[in-house]
Amino acid sequence: MPERTDRDYLAFVHARVAELRRTAYLLCGDPHQADDFVQETLTKLYARWPRIGRVENVDAYVHTMLVRVFLDDRRRGWWKVRLLSGSPEPPPADQNPEDGPVVRAALAKLPPRQQAVLVLRYLCDKPVREVADLLRCSEGTVKSQTAHGLTRLRALLGVPALAPAVSREKR
Repeated sequence: MPERTDRDYLAFVHARVAELRRTAYLLCGDPHQADDFVQETLTKLYARWPRIGRVENVDAYVHTMLVRVFLDDRRRGWWKVRLLSGSPEPPPADQNPEDGPVVRAALAKLPPRQQAVLVLRYLCDKPVREVADLLRCSEGTVKSQTAHGLTRLRALLGVPALAPAVSREKR
């Protein structure tokens, strides 16, 4: 690859790596695994970098790659061996309150797509359309996965279900 392209790649990575790491951490809840996801994503991006000029929104493209890496990892997770039951180091000090261990543990019990939808929608504050593009599904699927994920998350956290809205009858 030409040297200019490598510089462009490095500039892109340096500008976006913190955001990618945060998203990866929110998806998986493990800082080391988040680093692995980001590394795998950036490695794949580097291999595709010469053709990246044809991509209209590089940020969305890279976030899609990151979410796909996370989902692929969850699909093949049954054969993985975990050597440690937990993180040997304390979690990073820059965590947000919504990233707390109770919420993280409940999120980890959700199916991967529901987990991804909830993290992208509520912790990364992405709109339905963008989440649908990242997950390569319809907006309706994002909405239904959100509803199912929130219902399951409420049950796991012991939060009572929301009462359905009462419609006013015309008199």
